[in-house]
Amino acid sequence: MLAILMIIGGVLLRLAPHIPNVAPIAATALFGGVYLQKRYAIIVPLVAMAISDYLLLYIHPFQSPMVDFSHVYPITALFGSSTAYVWGSFVISGLLGIWLRNHKKTVYILGACLLGSLQFFLITNFGVWAGGMYSRGLDGLMQSYVMGLPFFRWTVVGDLLYTGVIFGAYELAIWTAYRLQTQKVLAFEAEKEGE
Repeated sequence: MLAILMIIGGVLLRLAPHIPNVAPIAATALFGGVYLQKRYAIIVPLVAMAISDYLLLYIHPFQSPMVDFSHVYPITALFGSSTAYVWGSFVISGLLGIWLRNHKKTVYILGACLLGSLQFFLITNFGVWAGGMYSRGLDGLMQSYVMGLPFFRWTVVGDLLYTGVIFGAYELAIWTAYRLQTQKVLAFEAEKEGE
């Protein structure tokens, strides 16, 4: 159930108008790696990406009209020259989340989040260069990274924001459930003693 909620949340947040690269997918991958079965740590962000990427062919949060179903796109429209790099970077974020299972401290979560942002920047901008967007030499690769810097800033902001919200909300829910259970146990014990 948690995996389904994460997919739905990831899809909806990618479809809503947002600053480019301020999206929950990397945070979802980290969280999934910590709290879901290992295979779901990889599957959940990829399913959220596939569904939202396909829907983004029809939904344009920054354009008018925002929704255009005038024609049907084939599934192959999902796959561009950099798709494997983008999706692969989310697999790496899921693997970072699996590593976090045994290192679940705030400093490690923060470090894994920032490492996830950095590897996303490096891998996806390499993918843009490899896809032919810039000249084939080292100068083209450097240009790809320079052009990606404004997006990197927002990737870091989005990853930190969503990682904090998702992990924080989950831990708050666990803590609240624990407190409520503790209060019920204490009330039950007090009632037994009062008999």
